[in-house]
Amino acid sequence: MTVHFIGAGPGAADLLTLRAVEFLRSSPVCVYAGTYIDHAILEHCSAGTRLVDTAKLDLDAITAQLVSAHQRGEDVARLCSGDPSLYSALAEQSARLDAAGVPWDVTPGVPAYAAAAAALGVELTVPEVTQSVVLTRAQARSTAMPDTEALKNFAATRATLALHLAITRARIIADELTEFYGSECPATVVFHASKPDELILRGTLADIADQVEAADLRQAAVILVGPALARRVVTESHLYDACRDRS
Repeated sequence: MTVHFIGAGPGAADLLTLRAVEFLRSSPVCVYAGTYIDHAILEHCSAGTRLVDTAKLDLDAITAQLVSAHQRGEDVARLCSGDPSLYSALAEQSARLDAAGVPWDVTPGVPAYAAAAAALGVELTVPEVTQSVVLTRAQARSTAMPDTEALKNFAATRATLALHLAITRARIIADELTEFYGSECPATVVFHASKPDELILRGTLADIADQVEAADLRQAAVILVGPALARRVVTESHLYDACRDRS
């Protein structure tokens, strides 16, 4: 058997990959985080699939579920919100599976920042404005951030910032970033990107925190900051330039 770590995407059931849907249909067990995974995604599972919600389980209990399925010879669809490469606890779960001799693989999913950009209709990299995107998070009641990854260090690059797990610290973040980007820099928040209750807040570093607090957002939102969000074309891409040598 195999534990399939599957990127469940940002929320919409039709944004899963074909491979992900096939694993959901064929796996007798589906382990998922009920806090983030919508019921519509679970409808891809076959009738009779054993559903295990990990919302109230610690890592030991989750591992026990995966190992138990392995002992029964059952494949497991282990759903991760967004993409497993970001904030999914893949590293510690897979390490425990390796120690227990349980095989596993990974199926990528649409990350939340990409779904947020799609909802906004923006490209996060604009020629001669910014060519880099920083994926990071804020620290509150969570794992400590490395000293070298202070937000000001990333802000100094003036790259597009995509902040996860940070919505409750929107005001602190906006204040800190203003020093580097200026108060009129575009700042947006996308709550529940791709879900029916998706909410988009568009503003600047001067007012985005006010909007977040007025909307009473507390989780499942991505903050995007940077001049690329202005949707202002300064220079067109060299790749599609009519003068480029294509010989």
